[in-house]
Amino acid sequence: MRAFWGYFALISFGLILAIFIAFQSLFSKEDVGKDYEQVGMKDQIIIKFSHVVAENTPKGLAAVHFAKLVDDYTNHRVKVEVFPNQSLYGDQEEIKALLENKVQMIAPSTSTLTDLSPKWLLLDLPYIFPNRDALKEALYGEVGEELLHDLERNHIKGMALWTNHFKQITSNTPIHTTTDFEGKTFRIMPSKVLKEQFEHFGASTLMLQFNETFTNLEQHKTDSQENTISNIYSKKLYRLQNYLTISNHGFLGYGVLMNQQFWDELPPDIQVQIQRAMQETTEWLWTKSDEMNRQSLLEIERSSSISMYKLSPAEKKQWMNEMTVIYPKFEPIIGAELMNKMKVIREKHIK
Repeated sequence: MRAFWGYFALISFGLILAIFIAFQSLFSKEDVGKDYEQVGMKDQIIIKFSHVVAENTPKGLAAVHFAKLVDDYTNHRVKVEVFPNQSLYGDQEEIKALLENKVQMIAPSTSTLTDLSPKWLLLDLPYIFPNRDALKEALYGEVGEELLHDLERNHIKGMALWTNHFKQITSNTPIHTTTDFEGKTFRIMPSKVLKEQFEHFGASTLMLQFNETFTNLEQHKTDSQENTISNIYSKKLYRLQNYLTISNHGFLGYGVLMNQQFWDELPPDIQVQIQRAMQETTEWLWTKSDEMNRQSLLEIERSSSISMYKLSPAEKKQWMNEMTVIYPKFEPIIGAELMNKMKVIREKHIK
């Protein structure tokens, strides 16, 4: 009998010990060493954001800034993976990739979007923005809203317009007047306006992807190009050209786009936080792009022997008078109503 109670006590103790260990283990798993950032990772939303420029450009930095804000504002529920420098898709492929949801976000140059919506040709018109005040009023007002909204018929969500800066001209020979365009071969982005802008004055044009610009200048397939100072600096185009003309004749910016179906399927609270991050990034970039272009110009002056020529106010006015003669050709394509909205802004800011 004593043996029976001995075995019973031993078995009971073993069961109690096993139950205690099991509860202790469960408690430990639930509360000790928990990585709260990993909670719900299997449900994390991934947004692939592809673009074609280097990380050290205004657009490249803005994409990274946006990704960080989205991570913070959604408490890690959304991760934006940024793929710069056409590591996934180039200029000609990224829109198709967006429509097929192979990537969820892109930020192509506004010129690239002119095939999707002719209204976007407006932003390529030379001197359509006489200064940055006119640019800001247009991009962040009714004009910008209409352009972004017009992309919806292509199943694209227009998120924002990002600015790089105004464009300048580099060439192998001096360009001080529009007559100096004659005989030159300009690399341009895909846009009927940009083609007309130079060919009207006797130049020829070659539409090339951004990352092909350096090679084509190096191989003398083109001898001139237009771009922002930050792009001229980041791609080292100034090393291949002898002359730089500060003309501020055109605008270079980007449409930040998302696949419409992907956007529509996001939870409403997530949409709110992404839009919040986008608005803050757009405001941040407005100042950052200006700062970077000024700094890049100083670096070009410091590190190269390129000859720089800045148009005087009188010369700029002359360029404006001559280059804006192409406006009537594109007004029927862009639409009279949108053109009139822009003309009101333009006239208000011309000094």
